[in-house]
Amino acid sequence: MTDTSAETGAPASFDDILADFELLDDWEDRYRYVIELGRKLEPLSEDERTQENKVQGCASQVWLATHPDGAGTERPRLIFHGDSDAHIVRGLIAILFSLYSGKPADEILKIDADEMLTRLNLTEHLTPQRSNGLSAMVRRIRADASEALEGSPAIN
Repeated sequence: MTDTSAETGAPASFDDILADFELLDDWEDRYRYVIELGRKLEPLSEDERTQENKVQGCASQVWLATHPDGAGTERPRLIFHGDSDAHIVRGLIAILFSLYSGKPADEILKIDADEMLTRLNLTEHLTPQRSNGLSAMVRRIRADASEALEGSPAIN
């Protein structure tokens, strides 16, 4: 399996995750892989475990901290940090970060998370609560991207 994240400290790319999913036939193995992705997430500082960073709509506790890089510019990039009290949810966070983190806010808004996650056949293997939580995280990421764009000079 591809593991560039361990070598570079960067999160796995979505394409790497997709390729690894295709190598795993059994959903138990895929769940273990998702959990392993979550274990590789950089820990979230206690300072960032605030009510403001807590994602509403998740059955588990989920925190998402957004750090704009190039705030006030035409194309601010957003760097995300997150954590959860549930191992599988940490893995879902890692998958979302592979889609969104480090990208310009305008590109984030163009990403169709449903289509991308369908490529993993992931949502059909999650409980309704987990699927709702995943959707809540995507909404939060998109809202943060919209907010970052509203502060850019091209919009004002």
